[in-house]
Amino acid sequence: MEGFVFPNEQHVTWTVMIVLYPYITGLVAGAFIVSSLHHVFGLKQLAPIARFSLVSAFVFLLFAPLPLLNHLGRPDRALNILITPNFRSAMSGFGFIYALYAIILVLEIWFDFRADIVRRYEAASGLARRVYRVVLLGATYRDERTDRLDKKVVKTLAGVGIPVALILHGYVGFLFGSIKANPWWSTPLMFIIFIFSAIVSGIAVLTFLYLFVTWNRRLTRNQATVDTLARFLWGFMMVAVVLELMEVLSLAYEQTEEWSVLRELITGRLWVSYVVLQLLTCSLGPFLLLSAVALLKLPLRISNLLVFLSSVLLLTQVLLMRWNVVIGGQILSKSYRGFTSYLPGLFEREGLVVAAVIVIVPFLLLREFDKRFPFFPVPAREEPS
Repeated sequence: MEGFVFPNEQHVTWTVMIVLYPYITGLVAGAFIVSSLHHVFGLKQLAPIARFSLVSAFVFLLFAPLPLLNHLGRPDRALNILITPNFRSAMSGFGFIYALYAIILVLEIWFDFRADIVRRYEAASGLARRVYRVVLLGATYRDERTDRLDKKVVKTLAGVGIPVALILHGYVGFLFGSIKANPWWSTPLMFIIFIFSAIVSGIAVLTFLYLFVTWNRRLTRNQATVDTLARFLWGFMMVAVVLELMEVLSLAYEQTEEWSVLRELITGRLWVSYVVLQLLTCSLGPFLLLSAVALLKLPLRISNLLVFLSSVLLLTQVLLMRWNVVIGGQILSKSYRGFTSYLPGLFEREGLVVAAVIVIVPFLLLREFDKRFPFFPVPAREEPS
């Protein structure tokens, strides 16, 4: 603790769990956007990962509220948001948006995988056949007409889901941006920054997984898919980083009374995490790597390696951004005359080990799903690894 800090500000209340919450919801929104780019906008280059991105969005959505539930003293009361709704509460809005988005994802996955489940139903017998029939809700008939209808429904749901996905994550930025008492949070750009950084993290995690899985399993990969992901990652990353920089530069240019303490925060407590790691290492680094991939004719192996490294750095960059926003905003005293500090524990209820488990388990679930419904069939046109 340094300077003057009010007694109720000596301890950081929103811990690493609240850092993970917007991070995982960002993966949800970003992954769904990638799926919708194929289903709604017809980008055939993204067809090899369209299903993977859709299921990834759903799996991450399942774990999005887990950090919040772990953070609550009474997680059993979480459903009160839906049972006793308050339509004027921004916090209760998450419950309704989350429920609507979950319904859209479940329906879209069901229609997208219905043909595969029908094939398994026809080939199965006994208990497995009954289970497939229950999953199909009795709709076991399939022909070209039903396949076309399924695709139309998937396209419609994807179109409806795009604004819902943006609202889901933009709402998180809105919560922080609407807290007027905190100058590090109170900006109308906050929800826009959260949306674009969410898209970046979603594209980055799909790029990382696609390159890693195809390399690990010695699968042939669709190079057009990798190149398209890299271009989208490069473009959205530039927009997200520029918005973050413009936010800070506007505060610096205005030279308000809050800027003196924010400058001390940036050059002091957040110098390493914000300037060195988030901006210089994990923002400038991927920008240079992806620029080289986009503008230079590099060998395929080197190009894919640079894209892979960029995806890892950008996943780290978005996590650092969440940390610097959530934790950085809380170590700043409302008196503007002091700072507190925060260091997460290892084995506490909201410690780093629990946080790591919450992040890792969705990837394990994706692996189990992939064993039953493979995400990466051999594409029509392939490039060597």
